[in-house]
Amino acid sequence: MATAAPPRSAARTHRAVPRRPVAAVPAAVLALIAAGALGVTALWWKDTASVVGAAGWLTNAGRLTGLLAGYAAPVLILLMARLPLLEREVGADRLARWHAFGGRWMVAVVTAHVLTIVWGYALTNDRGVVAEGVDIVFHYPEMIKATLGTILLLGTGAVSARAARRRLSYETWYYLHLATYLAVALGFGHQLATGADFGDPKAKALWYALYLGTAVLVGWYRLVRPWLFDRRHRLQVAEVRPEASGVVSLFLTGHRLDELRAEPGQFFRLQFQEPGLRWAANPYSLSAPPHPHFLRFTVKDLGGHSAAVAALRPGTRVRAEGPYGAFTARLHRERRVLLLGVGVGITPLRALFETLPGQVTLVQRARRPEDLLFREELAGVARRRGGRVHELVGSRTQVGDLGTALRDLVPDLADHEVYLCGPEAMAEEAVRSLRAAGVRPNRIHRESFAF
Repeated sequence: MATAAPPRSAARTHRAVPRRPVAAVPAAVLALIAAGALGVTALWWKDTASVVGAAGWLTNAGRLTGLLAGYAAPVLILLMARLPLLEREVGADRLARWHAFGGRWMVAVVTAHVLTIVWGYALTNDRGVVAEGVDIVFHYPEMIKATLGTILLLGTGAVSARAARRRLSYETWYYLHLATYLAVALGFGHQLATGADFGDPKAKALWYALYLGTAVLVGWYRLVRPWLFDRRHRLQVAEVRPEASGVVSLFLTGHRLDELRAEPGQFFRLQFQEPGLRWAANPYSLSAPPHPHFLRFTVKDLGGHSAAVAALRPGTRVRAEGPYGAFTARLHRERRVLLLGVGVGITPLRALFETLPGQVTLVQRARRPEDLLFREELAGVARRRGGRVHELVGSRTQVGDLGTALRDLVPDLADHEVYLCGPEAMAEEAVRSLRAAGVRPNRIHRESFAF
């Protein structure tokens, strides 16, 4: 192995075998989601003979937005259900961005549904909006549960806003998002009980199939499959090794690790079976190519779950889900590759640097020299494979324009394929700089550390 000595001696390193990704899968998934939304709109259209007056327009706007919100809920859950095809061919990072965008859209649609349906009913019944809203909540079937579900959903949406999210730990955000499952369950009943568009038994059957199918997939991939994984591989902590201030490498051993078919650049969600840690599954990237005898992850102290990793003892049991992610050699197309990482974002790039074919240059961006990771390891890998390693150290003021700095290090930057990993703000800045430097969008592969 190119890495420092692992808990067990390793005689060989696994080199990634590139496989062309199915580039059409993300477009196909989006097309399928759009087709479903059109089908829901057609359901409303079929049951709408005419729209007359302000009351009619508002009520029908409420019906349509209610249908679209009801459709969006299981779709958003499926995006994060860890379905292997989506995780492998679309990528967890892209799925998370779709989910975040869809979540904001759903909050807006739910809000519009509540306002328009109450206002439309109030005009129809010649009553005040507040009085009509109270009557709907307490006298329509399933509406008390639906109201509680709406409050949960909107509350989760509020804490997921970027300004609020920065103040939350991953664990807090994770637990709050579990409330969305309850919110969707509470809101399901009123869709069929009060929805005027589900008089057709076929439409009702399809709606049941959508929700029950989602529940089955979530149950299998979020509960049953991880349990089977744990029973088969029995991961445990073998060693926790300091790498830098607040950064440790975690070595896990277990059974039949070669059957995981993990690839450099992928990540696992780890649950450490210790008090205070066993209920949260945090994502951690492989920081070395997977080996039949061990897996290595490198973790930075960002508070909560990650801070506790440094104190784990050898023998601690670990429940894991994965491998996940499309940030792998399967994306590789060009002979010249730039790996650009910031902070702990270097971890998946460390594994890729050792395994990607072609002419590979790695640039590690850090504010201070002491924040640089794997310096000796990366230098050793560079010597063996003929790659290049550069360090870009300093504040934004000191470094200046990132695109200019990268062109100084990599003169033919526009001809490179780029793997980019780091905090979300840095990733967005880097994408803009790379685009300005002439790198084509389809050559930029991004993995950001955002929850």
